[in-house]
Amino acid sequence: MIRFIATDLDGTLLDNERRLPDEIFDVVTELDRYGVLFAPASGRQYANLVKLFAPVADKCMFLCENGALVKYKGQTLYLNPIPDGEIVRALDEIRAIPHLYPMLCGPENAYVESNEQPFYGLAAHSYTNCVLTENLNGVIGKEQICKIAVYDELGSAVNCIKKLPQRLSGLRIILSGADWCDVSAPNADKGAAVRFLRETFAIKREECVAFGDHMNDYEMLTECGTAYVTENAYPPLKKMIRNTVPSNREGGVIRKIKEILRTVREERA
Repeated sequence: MIRFIATDLDGTLLDNERRLPDEIFDVVTELDRYGVLFAPASGRQYANLVKLFAPVADKCMFLCENGALVKYKGQTLYLNPIPDGEIVRALDEIRAIPHLYPMLCGPENAYVESNEQPFYGLAAHSYTNCVLTENLNGVIGKEQICKIAVYDELGSAVNCIKKLPQRLSGLRIILSGADWCDVSAPNADKGAAVRFLRETFAIKREECVAFGDHMNDYEMLTECGTAYVTENAYPPLKKMIRNTVPSNREGGVIRKIKEILRTVREERA
């Protein structure tokens, strides 16, 4: 019996134009009716996710900032921030590498110190509450920082992921997209958030399904009894998680969720 479904968004549930499937709100409403908890699990901020899922926001469990923040019905259930001293260290190292643009991501706002394109446009698209500030160091202490998102002009797999891990020992550095790399507390990931939710809501691992497309989804996928990656997923992840659904362009995730919903209906009949 499935009780929990978590899915990444960009590259997974969303199409290449970053649009939700047309039927998603009806599907989430019916999942809720049958007692299945639906969780958008994304590197995006809470404000952006609530806006995206506005018609069914009260029926969703939001795993935000790659799992460092979990919100449900407007309440914060879980928060795993980066210590302030580590933020200072991380900013110094990120700025020392050419072509990298850092963004501090808090529970309420995201902060950037550059309005250069395409970085600023991309940041504003995924972060509804995006604040341009003169210097990110001035933000530290104003609100807890869940994550440092790093935009890489050269491509994250060929640049920042090869340089940041050795410079930022003690922090988690993970690929989160073709041009993005995320820095977070060492034990902050989507899998830790799912594990917290399973323990809090007494949900068994085999009652959980997850969908993803990139390395920041890996822990979430392994924390759930059934895991799928899209055909367009990052190739190393596809080698680790061999169950696939059609690509995000073909609506593979929503098709599989609707299949799960049909099974849930039959079980509850």
